[in-house]
Amino acid sequence: MKKRIVTGIKPTGDIHLGNYIGAIKPALELAKDEEYQASYFVADYHALTKMPEPGELPQLTNGIAAAWLAFGLDPNQSILYRQSDVPEIFELNWILACITSKGLMNRAHAYKGIVDHNRQVGKEVDSGVNMGIFTYPILMAADILMLKTDVVPVGKDQIQHVEIARDLAESFNHHYGETFVLPQFQVQEETAVLPGLDGRKMSKSYHNTIPLFEEPKKLQKRINQIKTDSLPPEAPKNPDESTIFTLYKEFASTEQVEAMRARYEGGIGWGQAKKELFEVMNNYLEEPREKYNELMASPQKLDEVLVMGAEKARAVSVPFLKEIKQKMGFSL
Repeated sequence: MKKRIVTGIKPTGDIHLGNYIGAIKPALELAKDEEYQASYFVADYHALTKMPEPGELPQLTNGIAAAWLAFGLDPNQSILYRQSDVPEIFELNWILACITSKGLMNRAHAYKGIVDHNRQVGKEVDSGVNMGIFTYPILMAADILMLKTDVVPVGKDQIQHVEIARDLAESFNHHYGETFVLPQFQVQEETAVLPGLDGRKMSKSYHNTIPLFEEPKKLQKRINQIKTDSLPPEAPKNPDESTIFTLYKEFASTEQVEAMRARYEGGIGWGQAKKELFEVMNNYLEEPREKYNELMASPQKLDEVLVMGAEKARAVSVPFLKEIKQKMGFSL
């Protein structure tokens, strides 16, 4: 039997390089292995924690789906769906919430990060925290457990979410009998934390991202904004400490990477390094960008793919939820 993998992306803004390198690329690579059955979803209910404007969510959702397809996801071989089209996930979310301790949610990294920031700036500790943000890891656990997931490709900062899903699965299994698969995380170590324009982790919250499908002139402008040090062009540079080189490796061939490493060690100007990065990125993204734009101009086609994917996902979730409820003693 094939192992199941699940990857989701939240539609809260234009898809960026961090989404691609941290989630899309490794997940698609993993899906090439015939050992796995891959599922990908657009986490539109997770996006509600940011209170999107009316009408904004469908466009952002389509953007995530179009990105997966533009980079080669085959919806006939894999499952691509909207989270909101699988209602069993949200029923499981409540079941899991009832076996989740508040203390576990208090220790969730995202919530702790907000609390720590509020304390630093002198605000009430829970300022800006809605219950969606606080219980976010429970819904993520439902996303993972509902499809009987074996492996979850994640960035290093997302490992805790998989660990929480395992904790909840173990608690349920202990109380009601073996039911849930205990998922494992898989991290692509080299790009665990992808640097953004300012050197910090690439994140929409930091406004330091590089949108994935920008037209070439805007892409070049973004790359030129990458923060560098003041070393002169002729000075040797450490490629492993360079945001530019970290990004370059993701889009260049092995031969190009080796040649660029040598140029760093021998001395290369930052302006030239940025030019080289733009060229390999733009060449790599040219075909996916064209396909992405075509898909975004055909929302009906995207909807058909997502509905088909939801039907596949529910072929698993509907009978599994029934099994879960029967073990809990519900009369069905």
